[in-house]
Amino acid sequence: MSTNQGLPISDNQNSLKAGGRGPTLLEDFILRERITHFDHERIPERIVHARGSGAHGYFQPYKSMKHVTSAAFLSDPKTRTPVFARFSTVAGGAGSVDLPRDVRGFAVKFYTQQGNFDLVGNNIPVFFIQDAMKFPDLIHAVKMEADKGYPQAASAHDTFWDFISLMPESLHMIMWAMSDRAIPRSLRMMEGFGVNTYRLVSASGETNFVKFHWRPLLGTASVLWDEAVKISGADPDFHRRDLFEAIEGGNFPAWELGFQVIDQATADKLPFDVLDATKLVPEELVPIEMVGKMVLDRNPDNFFAETEQVAFCPSHIVPGIDFSEDPLLQGRLFSYLDTQLTRLGSPNFHELPINRPKCPFANFQRDGKMQMTVPKGRDNYEPNSVNPGGPRETPLGLRTPFIATEGTKVRLRAESFADHYSQARLFYRSVTPQEQRHIAKALTFELSKVGILEIRRRMLGHLDVIDESLGVKVAEGLGMAGEAIKAAPAVSPIDLEPSPALRLYGKYEPTLNGRKVGVLLAAGFDAKLKKAVVAAIEKEGAKAAIIAPKVGGVEDAGHTKHPADVALNGSPSVLFDAIVVLGGPDGDKALAANPDAVGFMMDACRHLKAMGLAGVPNLAARTQVNGVPGVSELKSSRDIAAFIELARDGRVWARPED
Repeated sequence: MSTNQGLPISDNQNSLKAGGRGPTLLEDFILRERITHFDHERIPERIVHARGSGAHGYFQPYKSMKHVTSAAFLSDPKTRTPVFARFSTVAGGAGSVDLPRDVRGFAVKFYTQQGNFDLVGNNIPVFFIQDAMKFPDLIHAVKMEADKGYPQAASAHDTFWDFISLMPESLHMIMWAMSDRAIPRSLRMMEGFGVNTYRLVSASGETNFVKFHWRPLLGTASVLWDEAVKISGADPDFHRRDLFEAIEGGNFPAWELGFQVIDQATADKLPFDVLDATKLVPEELVPIEMVGKMVLDRNPDNFFAETEQVAFCPSHIVPGIDFSEDPLLQGRLFSYLDTQLTRLGSPNFHELPINRPKCPFANFQRDGKMQMTVPKGRDNYEPNSVNPGGPRETPLGLRTPFIATEGTKVRLRAESFADHYSQARLFYRSVTPQEQRHIAKALTFELSKVGILEIRRRMLGHLDVIDESLGVKVAEGLGMAGEAIKAAPAVSPIDLEPSPALRLYGKYEPTLNGRKVGVLLAAGFDAKLKKAVVAAIEKEGAKAAIIAPKVGGVEDAGHTKHPADVALNGSPSVLFDAIVVLGGPDGDKALAANPDAVGFMMDACRHLKAMGLAGVPNLAARTQVNGVPGVSELKSSRDIAAFIELARDGRVWARPED
C-alpha cells in the first residue's frame, strides 16, 4: 500500500500524534491525503449524512454555567440563542428511505453572540473507530459494494461485516447499531450525543473534559424491524414528514442539553480512556447535569437553501469550549471543513444565509467564489496603520488553554485504547431483555445476508466474547452452532457494572404525547364512542388520524358521514403508535372481507401495539386477536382509559412477538 505518489505506507491504522494520547499533527500528510481524497469523492451530495431533515429553533440555558465555561450563550438563563438542527441517516444517499437500520446524525448550529458553535454528533454515544485514519475504510465498507452498486442504505452485506469482523474496536458500536436505537420511531424521540470528548474552559483558564448529551422531552421510542421494513415501503419520508407536521401543527419538539463534566482526576480513575470514541462514560459513574433546553419551532422556508446547504464543522467553537486529543475528533476537525469546501464549492460557504453568523464578524479573508460581502477601504492585511479602526485581535477572543502534551512523534494506538470488548458487554448486559432479543435478531438477520462463511464465523467468535449467551443465540439463528472462530482479545474484557441508563425502554415516563393513533372507522360505528375516543387521545397530546375504507369518509349508525384523513389502503398500521377500530354490523363484515383491514389488524397485533375495538367481532375473529394481551373492547369510559394507559407504554410486551 502506498500514497498517491507511490510512497510505501508502513502504518495504515494510526494518524501521526505527539505521543500515544497526544494531539494529531498537521504534518501528517498521509492522513490529509486519505481524508482529502475521501471528502472529494462525491459532489455535491454529502458523502455521509446525505439524507437529512432540519428545523429552526432556539436554545435557552436553565442557569449560568460560568463556573465551568466562559461560553456566553451558557452564562445567562435569560439568553435565547437561535439554532438550526439537522437530523440524518449516515449510509444512504439523499434519495434513500428514512428508516434503514443506521446511525442517525444529530447536529445543532448555535448562532451565539460570540460566533457559531456547531455541536455535531449522533443518536449513539460512541463510534465505530478510534482513529480518523480509518474513516474512509469504514464508510467504503458500509456503502454500496464497489462492484455491485448495492445495497443502498444497508449494512447487511459482505464488505461491512468483513471490516467489522477484522476491527474489534467497532464491536461496542455494533451493539448499539444492532439495537432498536438504529430504527427510531421519530427524530423527535431520539437522544443525541456529542460522541467525542471536548473540553470546557472557564474564564480563569481551568479546564474539564465534557461529554454532550441531548435528551428528548417526548422520551425515546423505536419501531420494530418488521415495522421499519414496511414503513419504508408505505412512507419512505416517514421521519421527515413526522418532524415537519409536528412543527407545522404547533407541537414543537424539545430536548434538554446535558453535560457530563469530568475532571482530570476522575478521568484518570476510569477503567477506560476518556479520549477513546468507542467508549462512553456511564451516568452512574459521572452523572449528567441538564443545563438547558432546545425547542424547534419553525420549519425551513426552503429545503435546499437551508437543510441541504447548512454546513456543520466540529471546528466551529466559541470561547469556553475546546477540543480534547481524541484522535477521531482531531481528524474530524480537518475533514468537515475540507468536505464543505468541496460540497459547497468555496471557502465562503459561511456567507450563505443558513451558515452566516448572527453576530458581527470581520477579518481580512477576501474574494473567492460566492463572496457576497463588499469590503470597503484599502486595509486587507494585518498589522496595518492605514485603518486603525479595522479588525484586530482581542483579549476577549478564543484562548487555547495550556495543556501539556507528549513530545515524541509516533504512529501507534495508546495501550489504554486496547480493550474492545468490555463496553460492548456492558451495553448488552445493561439493556432490557426485549432489547437483548432484538439485538440477537438483528445480528442474525444481518449476518444471514453475508455470503462469505469465514466472515460469519469470525463475527460469532467476537459475539462469544461479548456475551456467550448472545453468541449462542445468533449461532443457533444462523444454523451455525459450534462453528465460531475463537477471538483473541488484545486485552481480557472485564465485567463492568451494568448501567440501566443505557436502556431504551422503561427509561422515560410512559406517554402518548407526540404520538399518532390510527382510528379506523367502518360503516355503522357509534359516533358518540368515536368522539369520546378521539377526545381521550387528543387530551394526551397525541394526534388521532381518522382512517376509512375510502378517503371520502364513512357513515355512522345515524347515517351521518364523517370525513377521513386518509384511506385504509394507503395507511397501514405501521404508521401509527396504537390503533382503534370502530364499526357496525355491515362495516364489520366489510372489514373482515377486506385484505387491507385484515393486514391492518394483524400487523398491529404482531407489532405489540395497544388495540381498542368496538363493533367489529367478525374482524376480530378473522384476525384472531380475541383474548390477546393489550386488545381492549371499548364499551365505556373506563375501557377507553384502560386503552389509553396501554397506549402510553408504547408496546404490549406481554404479547408474544413471534
